[in-house]
Amino acid sequence: MTLDQGAGASHAPALRYHRIGSFEPELGGSLQAVTLAYETWGELNDAADNAVLLVHALTGDSHAAGGSSEGYRRGGWWDPMVGPGLAVDTEEYFVVCSNVLGGCSGSTGPASAEPGTRRPYGMRFPVVTIRDMVRAQRRLLDALGVRKLALVAGGSIGGQQALEWAVEFPDFVEKAVPVAATGALGPQGVGMSEIGRRAIMADPDWRGGDYYSTERRPDRGLAIARMAGMMTYQSAAGQWERFGRRPAGRPALHPEFGGRFEIESYLHYQGSELSGRFDANSYLYLSRAMDLYDVASGYESDEEAYSRIEAEVLFVGITSDWLFPAAEVWDAAEKARAAGAQAHYAEIDTKSGHDAFLKDWKELTEAVEPFISKNHKS
Repeated sequence: MTLDQGAGASHAPALRYHRIGSFEPELGGSLQAVTLAYETWGELNDAADNAVLLVHALTGDSHAAGGSSEGYRRGGWWDPMVGPGLAVDTEEYFVVCSNVLGGCSGSTGPASAEPGTRRPYGMRFPVVTIRDMVRAQRRLLDALGVRKLALVAGGSIGGQQALEWAVEFPDFVEKAVPVAATGALGPQGVGMSEIGRRAIMADPDWRGGDYYSTERRPDRGLAIARMAGMMTYQSAAGQWERFGRRPAGRPALHPEFGGRFEIESYLHYQGSELSGRFDANSYLYLSRAMDLYDVASGYESDEEAYSRIEAEVLFVGITSDWLFPAAEVWDAAEKARAAGAQAHYAEIDTKSGHDAFLKDWKELTEAVEPFISKNHKS
C-alpha cells in the first residue's frame, strides 16, 4: 500500500485532513464531528508495519519535517531528525504526524465551528486528555491502513503521548521514545501552566473564550502565557550563557520601564510570535491536558499501567530540564522496568533545558538513533 506524499523530508507535503467522526472524550462531553490534520513522509510497506508516529509539543503542529516554506518559515520542528538517512529514515519508514485533538492547526479544537451552529466551540469544547489525543490518532492510523507502529516518539506533551500509546495500545506499538516526559507532570510545572492560563483568562479580550466574532483576540494574555512557558523550557545556566544581564539589542515591543535586558526582549518577541499564530483557547486546553495526564489514571497504580507495556521503551532525560527533571524521567523508566517493561534510559547533557529536544540535534540523535535502528526490520 502506497501513501507517499513526497521523496523524503526535503519535500513539504500538503496538509491533509481526515474525518474520524464522532468522539466521546474520557472526561465527558461529546464531539459530533472530529477532523485531524496530518502530514506523511515515505511509504507504507506491504505488511503495513513500518509506520512511525511523531507527536508534537504544546504549540507544535503536523509539520514535523519538510524544510522551510511559505507556510513554515522555520521548517519542520524535527527537520534534522527526519529524512533519508537520518534517525527517522523516510526511506525505511512511513512517517505520520498529526495536529492533536484540541489543537488549532487544522484539527478540531475550540476554534472549530460547533456542528449545527455557526459559532466556534470556545469554552464549550470538552476537556480533552492525552488519552483522548492518542485514541483519536489511532483512528487516523487505522484509516491510513497502519497495522503496527514501528515507533512512536515525541517530546514534552508529545512524550506523554508516546508513553500513553505504549500503555493504551500495547500490542500496536513496537518501540516508544518519550523525551523529556514522565507519567505525570510535577506540581511546579502544573503551577507554571496555571499562571499562563490565568494570564489568558485575565485578558479582557478573552471574553470567557467567546472572542472569535470580535475584532480582538486575547493576544496580551497569550503572550504572557508564552513568556511564562518559555522560562520553564530553559535552564538557569543556559540563560546566563545566552543572555546574561546584557541590555536588549533589538527594538522594543513594549514601552520602556527603566531600560530592557536582553532576556526581557527575547520573551517579548516569543510572546508576540506565538500570539500571531496560535489560538489562546487551544493553549488553555492543551496545557490542561498536559497537567492532567497521569499514566495510572484508570488503573490501580503506576505499576499496573506500566505492566501493560509490550513495546520496548526509551525514556530520554535532559540534565538541565526542570519542567520534567531528568531524575523524574529516570524514575519513570525504573518504574516501567520494575513492572516488567523493557525500558531503557538515556540522558542528554546540555544547558539548553527542556527545549533541548528541539535544538540539540547531535545530542538527541546520539541518544535515540541507536535505539531506533536496533533490530530494525527494513
